[in-house]
Amino acid sequence: MAEDDVTISGGIREKLVEKKQEWARDGRLLTGETADPAKERLPPGQRLVQDWPILDLGAEPNVTPEKFRLDIDGAVENRLSLGLDEFMALPQTDSVSDMHCVTQWSRYDNRWRGVSAQSVLDLVRPLPEAKHVIFTAYDGYTTNIPLERFGQSDVFLVHSWEGKPLTRAHGGPVRMLVPKLYLWKSAKWLRRIQFTVSDHKGFWETRGYHNDADPWSEERYS
Repeated sequence: MAEDDVTISGGIREKLVEKKQEWARDGRLLTGETADPAKERLPPGQRLVQDWPILDLGAEPNVTPEKFRLDIDGAVENRLSLGLDEFMALPQTDSVSDMHCVTQWSRYDNRWRGVSAQSVLDLVRPLPEAKHVIFTAYDGYTTNIPLERFGQSDVFLVHSWEGKPLTRAHGGPVRMLVPKLYLWKSAKWLRRIQFTVSDHKGFWETRGYHNDADPWSEERYS
């Protein structure tokens, strides 16, 4: 995203990426179990943590409030390009949800503030042929979810966690939150939301990770 003139510290750590791909090839952490989220709060193979571990590819964009811009486009009636003040002027909502990382940790009762995905849908009005949503981050990371998943009531574009602005390490100023899926679907440093007719696998989905990422079905890998 050189056109945004955003400073990025570090670079993609190839050894880290290769290790994660090795996990996918070996089926690391798989228990072979499934669970019903209506009955089991903790997905199979997960362990609870009290902190919030920091995981990324090694490259952290420094997205200042002045440099932040979020484009929402693709197969929609009304394309948007929002600065941070414009984003913060959208209807804001508080929410509480759990999060689950594919590296085996889960954290309960996270308190967020942000803009609901439903509010975004009301603003941009996806075309009837739109079926998928692609997220792009300031570091070039991408990931994908179905449009029907994006529209669920617990999906948000969040800027605050536990009453404080999201830190740079955790994806601030704005990141996605798709809490019913493994956390790699909740893209940090959000730069673009694109509505598409066909699916486009993202960074981890093309490297052996499951396209759907349901923790209770233990969809860690493809």
